[in-house]
Amino acid sequence: MTPHGGLPHPWSTAAAQSLPGLGPQEPDALSSFALAPRACSASGPAPSRRIARLAGIAALAALPLLGAVTEAGATGVSVRGTDILLDGKPFVPNGSSGQSRLGLLKGTGANVIRTYGEEPGEILDAAQRAGLKVIVGFWMEHPRRGFDYANRAAVEAQLANLQKMVERYRTHPALLMWGIGNEVETELSPAQAEAVWPAIEQAAKLVKVLDPDHPVMSVVADTGGEKVAALKRAAPSVDVLGINAYGDSLLTIIPRARAQGWTGPIVVTEMGALGQWEAPKTPWGAPIEPTSTEKADRMQRYLTALKAQKVGALPFYWGQKQEVTPTWHSLFLPTGEYTETVQVMAQDFGGAMPDAANRAPRIFSLKLQGPASAEARTGISATLAATDPDGDPLKVEWQVMGETPVRGVGGDAEPVPATFKEAIHDASPTGVKVYGLEPGRYRLFVTVRDGRGAAATGNLPFEIR
Repeated sequence: MTPHGGLPHPWSTAAAQSLPGLGPQEPDALSSFALAPRACSASGPAPSRRIARLAGIAALAALPLLGAVTEAGATGVSVRGTDILLDGKPFVPNGSSGQSRLGLLKGTGANVIRTYGEEPGEILDAAQRAGLKVIVGFWMEHPRRGFDYANRAAVEAQLANLQKMVERYRTHPALLMWGIGNEVETELSPAQAEAVWPAIEQAAKLVKVLDPDHPVMSVVADTGGEKVAALKRAAPSVDVLGINAYGDSLLTIIPRARAQGWTGPIVVTEMGALGQWEAPKTPWGAPIEPTSTEKADRMQRYLTALKAQKVGALPFYWGQKQEVTPTWHSLFLPTGEYTETVQVMAQDFGGAMPDAANRAPRIFSLKLQGPASAEARTGISATLAATDPDGDPLKVEWQVMGETPVRGVGGDAEPVPATFKEAIHDASPTGVKVYGLEPGRYRLFVTVRDGRGAAATGNLPFEIR
């Protein structure tokens, strides 16, 4: 997935006009999040110079490696066996993806943030100030979004953007490694993906020629279809395997990657309690989201399992975004409160929350009183049982939103559904009635705040006939 719904084609003139980022549908301090890789100039250099430049890039990427990043010395970043080494010592990257609240992230015990392809200068500087390292991502476009890896002009334009990024930031002190591509194989059959792996190799080799001092990582979506074996075979310049995985897949993700022959370091570059593609669904196909309490309990299991294997973990997403719902992958509310998973991260990473005495509220039960499909004249009602471990007084807010009409793939952008304030009746800390809605599909959301910066969330999909 991506935190901001994917990036535009970096070689198109339209890309330069479509980079404002998360947009109003994804509020909080992330408004400056998404600057994609530089778009090519609409006019560009003179044709002869442009051809010469692209030919030079292609030739550079085809060169033999000038000292692959292994254990090059006692300083800098290198790899040895299954370890990432920072200044000669094993370094386990723990953190998240996001650009805001870096001081809080550092306080949890995290040591790294990950980007996806946006211009990384300000992020690197902010991370340096916070004491974090950065996995700087480069966005390789996806065939599912229309990119053709047989189009040499498009591929070489993409490599030109990569070259600019590496040359500009390869000496930044916050740089940990380069992340080449994110789930580029998504929605492709194994046969279709065969065009992707050599392209990743070409990009990885280019990076290693330009910057032999930092490892190269490539990120895949889980391990299905023997994709790890395909990446290892076709892209030997990749030093570190990044895997995005969700749900109980996380309990076996590392041995499954090793079974496909990966012998180098592995980082779980995205992880969550449950992916919407694997969640149980209503009869009309709406995925059922766990409460923030259920997510935290699951994430505790998964983080514990990865820690035992000395594998870095990056829970997704250190911020807030619309994906299925505004809360499914968000570790924060739009209003800034953190959810319990952030607390779990601090426990696992060995850090602490700013207010170590404060613990997030917990939802014991959230359920509909009756069927999830009701007639308009009767509506629905729901009950809530929530508590605060510290005994803080809780504020409960109920909200009805429409079911999202657009279901993105791989984290692609989705519009935030409409809100129906007039449908909320008899709201209390323990329940609510919902009626007055037109026929359609909706979700009832509850937010439980402790007044000290933490919150619990949950929602129930329902249908009005």
